[in-house]
Amino acid sequence: MNATVATMPNMRALQLIALLAGAVCTLPLHAQSYPARPIRMVVGFPPGGAADILARIVGARMAENMRQQVVVDNRTGAGSAIASEIGARAAPDGYTLVMISSSHAANAGLHKKLPFDPVNDFTSIALVASASQVLIANVSFPAKNIPELVELAKAKPGQIDYASGGTGSTTHLAGELLSRMANISLRHLPYKGAAPALTAVIGGEVPMQFASVPGGLPQIRAGRVKAIAVTSVKRATQLPDTPTIAESGYPGYEAANWYGVVGPAAMPRAIVERLNAELLRALRTPEATESIVRQGADPTGSTPQAFQTYLKSEIVKWTNVIRAAGIRPE
Repeated sequence: MNATVATMPNMRALQLIALLAGAVCTLPLHAQSYPARPIRMVVGFPPGGAADILARIVGARMAENMRQQVVVDNRTGAGSAIASEIGARAAPDGYTLVMISSSHAANAGLHKKLPFDPVNDFTSIALVASASQVLIANVSFPAKNIPELVELAKAKPGQIDYASGGTGSTTHLAGELLSRMANISLRHLPYKGAAPALTAVIGGEVPMQFASVPGGLPQIRAGRVKAIAVTSVKRATQLPDTPTIAESGYPGYEAANWYGVVGPAAMPRAIVERLNAELLRALRTPEATESIVRQGADPTGSTPQAFQTYLKSEIVKWTNVIRAAGIRPE
């Protein structure tokens, strides 16, 4: 009798423990078994571009750590909007992700109607990297820094040209943001790509250009163009002696090319947290850091909440710039 009474609490305790264990296993079961098949990382730009390379860098590390393939799927067109639409319409199960960039924020202002909501149709997972642009000028251009450029532009309103890789591109918007903050009027000359614009600056066809750091750096080092300023909040790792526009008299100026990973709306929280942890883990590896810096970018990393807040602020900023400048997509 005593033995029977003594064992009853133990039996009940064991049953309770089993129930609790079952509940714990059931709640995050999708996260514990995830990923059970390859993950697709959709990129809205061609192979070899910054977004594609970053997706492959972090994807390789994630695949190694998660023991499952991360397949990069390049879906180009419409300024990356095609890739974003694929992500927005995918099942929210963590098997379709999108490597978005600053063009995702710009698209919200450039297009009156998109086939997706740039914020509400996505789940932010992590900001991955940020890359500065650099304002470069022909070596004969008289301004050597931002204050001199602003002074010259105010003396010759609408007469100072700058090139970009195309209307509505991040290199175009960088110039419009400077015009707005400095209260000057720079004249935009779109080219069919960053390379033709750079050739025009070197040849003196146009005095200056906003360019990616990797694109402009070889010509800066060769002395074919000069660096005026960089567009990031902090000085670019590759151009430590070149000041930022923000520190040149325009605090708050930022026109960086950023890259981040999102998924469809309504993804399970456990899977979002797992993906965020794996992305941050990938970014911390020396190999990934070295590879990202080699592309002219800096690894960032963030919480999903911080990336969501940043994405919203970027959309507001560029929508205001686009509307104030009256920019229309080509």
